[in-house]
Amino acid sequence: MRIVMNGVTGRMGYRQHLVRSILAIRDDGGVLRPDGTRLQVEPVIVGRNREKLTEIARKHDIETVHTDLDAALGEDDAPVYFDSLVTSERKKTILRAIAAGKHVFTEKPIAESVAEGEELVEAAKAAGIVDGVVHDKIFLPGLIKLKRLIDSGFFGRILSVRGEFGYWVFEGDLIPAQRPSWNYRAEDGGGIVLDMYCHWNYVLEHLFGGVEAVMTKAVTHIPERWDEKGEPYEATADDAAYGIFELAGGVIAQINSSWAVRVDRKELVEFQVDGTHGSAVAGLFGCRVQHRVRTPMPVWNPDVPTDQDFRGQWEQVPDNQEFANGFRAQWEQYLLDVDAGRPHPYDFASGVRGLRLVDAALKSNAEGVRVELGS
Repeated sequence: MRIVMNGVTGRMGYRQHLVRSILAIRDDGGVLRPDGTRLQVEPVIVGRNREKLTEIARKHDIETVHTDLDAALGEDDAPVYFDSLVTSERKKTILRAIAAGKHVFTEKPIAESVAEGEELVEAAKAAGIVDGVVHDKIFLPGLIKLKRLIDSGFFGRILSVRGEFGYWVFEGDLIPAQRPSWNYRAEDGGGIVLDMYCHWNYVLEHLFGGVEAVMTKAVTHIPERWDEKGEPYEATADDAAYGIFELAGGVIAQINSSWAVRVDRKELVEFQVDGTHGSAVAGLFGCRVQHRVRTPMPVWNPDVPTDQDFRGQWEQVPDNQEFANGFRAQWEQYLLDVDAGRPHPYDFASGVRGLRLVDAALKSNAEGVRVELGS
């Protein structure tokens, strides 16, 4: 199966989707089907910079390169189109791929607005394609372990979730920024709410229940940054968001998202889940637990230094299985769904639900109010 991949000169498109997913699958002999046969894959890469594309093709033994999207979409034996362009370009390129009869797998957010997302949902439905949106976080080892704990009843009744995500993104003056400058320009589809709340929606939905209401404060902590050419520019997009989410079933989640925070935790994202019977702290890879029968009894005394090693009182959840790269794992599931002609569970509609949360969060921030989704 040949796959038209658009945006592979970008960081995520190249590292996670091309190298660690499609090329890794190709080099391992393809995706294993249930009947024991293998679905072979081969990328067709497309973009505007022929020099960069040619170098990628040479380095990774890729046969076909295009700088004309319509020519790439005209490849009859390439039934799948993948998009990892900037958000502002995504809707129109996906619509062109659908019009060309391609199945579509895309990075998120799927569009810049709910209305645009719904347009993609309707176009995909009318064309009868298998549509999918990247939901990489739920394929990560730490969250797989957390889901296993939930399904086993470890927590009893889940009470709350506290998430911490982020790291310091350098401004670009003294040290080059490790994220592209468009991420910090609202006019180009940037902003941490638009980026990360699409993730938080499917993570919360998958693990605990759909989001029913949200309160969010979004801010731009760093108002000036320097772009890839070393030129200063005004950061017009939010670089941090502090949110409270009310979930189905009464669970309360609080998630802080920031590109202006220095990390003092084991992983770049961690979720603490507290329940009546036990608690867990899950990151991208690890997951630590504390059951109620092992919970210590701290006593608040500000006059005496604490002598307890609180982190040492938690136990690691063992792997108990081999975990693939999260992006690759979802790619394999999506390609098998295309091969079998069945819907992918993480489709455009799930991407629109993420955009609805983004809209509600931005409304909450602008008006300083709690917003119910759908209101």
